[in-house]
Parts: sequence; structure tokens; C-alpha cells
Amino acid sequence: MRTPSGQPIDTTSAARVVVLVSGAGSNLAALLAAHEDPAYGARVVGVVTDKPGAGALDLAREAGVASVVVAPGDFADRDAWNDGVAEAVAVFSPDLVVLAGFMRILSPAFVDRFAGRTINTHPALLPSFPGAHGVRDALAYGVKVTGCTVHVVDNGVDTGPIIAQAAVAVEDSDDERVLHERIKVAERALLVETVGRAAREGLRVEGRRALLG
Repeated sequence: MRTPSGQPIDTTSAARVVVLVSGAGSNLAALLAAHEDPAYGARVVGVVTDKPGAGALDLAREAGVASVVVAPGDFADRDAWNDGVAEAVAVFSPDLVVLAGFMRILSPAFVDRFAGRTINTHPALLPSFPGAHGVRDALAYGVKVTGCTVHVVDNGVDTGPIIAQAAVAVEDSDDERVLHERIKVAERALLVETVGRAAREGLRVEGRRALLG
């Protein structure tokens, strides 16, 4: 693993990963399962959620991973909440921050603080169909192939440099739920592979290009 400046991180231990999640945590579960292999190179050390009832909290507890709830309602305004999320993440001294089904937009201050090491998953082939309804929008447009994307987070909405993508065929019988479930399978595999490679080989950003190795 390398820092945003390209300097190697101590490889005698696994890269430290903090996962931000709002829901049940299927991507988190996949990452937790992957790091049982010592050769994977990355380990989830903390889980941060904005939802007190998120299923991801149960997964973290079962895995013995520390978790933190940073609920927007506990803060005076959005800026204070963003600061709270950043501080919660920073406690774990992460090498990588992974947004895995985290349904809120983070502030430029957060992005800058963890620049070059925050990644996100999206259920479409960016730059097509960004935003909260990527699966629905792809279906409505009538595409025959969609998929998922892992990208570096920048200050836009799903606009950061693309690290990896996987294609998923759209079937004539698909509705949003069925297609999304099939995309999730590809998304979990792609995220696990990408985080592992970033940990073992390094991740760097050169303009619009995000490069592993």
C-alpha cells in the first residue's frame, strides 16, 4: 500500500481499512470474509455508519470490529456532522476508506483529508448513470449492458477517477430489484478484488487515471 504521495506504507502488517456504510452491509460482509486470508493484504479495522439500526453494525460486532454511529440528528448542522464523520474515521488511522453503500455525500473537507485513499462503489458503468438511482436509470434508458464501478472519491457525485469496472448484462425480463441483485454479486467481487490489490500493490491517481500497482 502507498500513501497519496506514493510513499510505501509498512507492509509488515495488513493495510488498515475503514468502511462507511448505511445499510445491511453486504459489501462489508464480503470484505470481512476476504481478510480472513492473511495474504489478502487488507483488514477492516473500523466501521462507521450514519444509521443507528444499520445491519452492518451486527456484522461488525460478530467480526469483532469496532464500529461507530455518527447520526446526522446528533449534530447541529451538516458541516458539524461531516466533521464528526471525519474524526470517527481518523481514529482508526486508515490506509483506505471504503464507501460501501454509504448513502450520504461527504464534504470537500472530508475528501481532502483522505484524498487519494477514499474509494466508492456504484451500481452502474460510470460515467453513465451516476447518482442514487443508477440501476433504475440504466433500465429506463434501455441499455443492454450495465454493471458496477469502483472509483476514487472526489468532490463531485460519482465523478472520481475509475479504478475498476465489471459488466452485467441486462435481461429483457429484468426489473430494478432483479437487476440490482445481479449487479450486487458483481460489485462485491469487484470491491474485494480492488481493495486487495490496492493494499498489496498500491493505488495512485494521475489526472483522470486511477492505477493499481
